[in-house]
Amino acid sequence: MKKGERDSSILNVKKLGMDVELPGYVYDTDVGLDIRANEDVTIAPFEQKTIKTGIAIEIPKGCVGLVRDRVGILTKMNVHTSAGTFDPFYRGEVSIVLTNFGEDDVSIEKGMRIAQLIILPVIKVKVKEVKKLNETSRNEKSFGSTGVKDVIHELEQLEKMIHKKK
Repeated sequence: MKKGERDSSILNVKKLGMDVELPGYVYDTDVGLDIRANEDVTIAPFEQKTIKTGIAIEIPKGCVGLVRDRVGILTKMNVHTSAGTFDPFYRGEVSIVLTNFGEDDVSIEKGMRIAQLIILPVIKVKVKEVKKLNETSRNEKSFGSTGVKDVIHELEQLEKMIHKKK
């Protein structure tokens, strides 16, 4: 490694408060670092709120930090994490945007694991305008062209069954 370069496998994290927990992996096989709320927040049905985490991060150069749902909070609380992208030069507080898709208020408690952060290498590309793109078997087939509509239908049916049991 050259002088002044950072190890791309290290995520520098700055705590913005004394009682803040660092992001971490629960299992050695996890790919996402769990990110925790640093405040108590109530989210009404179909409301979106930005949750502070109490940390600032330094994504390694040549990488990107992607915010993703935690399956538990999505399936048990019906709360979705809006996608987030952290570039290597952002140094502000990490905030997580959550949306409540349920019918009841949801309480987010300080210290609760609300999202996961995945660090991935990025390839920078050159943009080239062309008159024609290479043909593929999919071509212009859009959303749902590979069976997604069937999966969405099944998920809707499961959600209806769950709401009936409540």
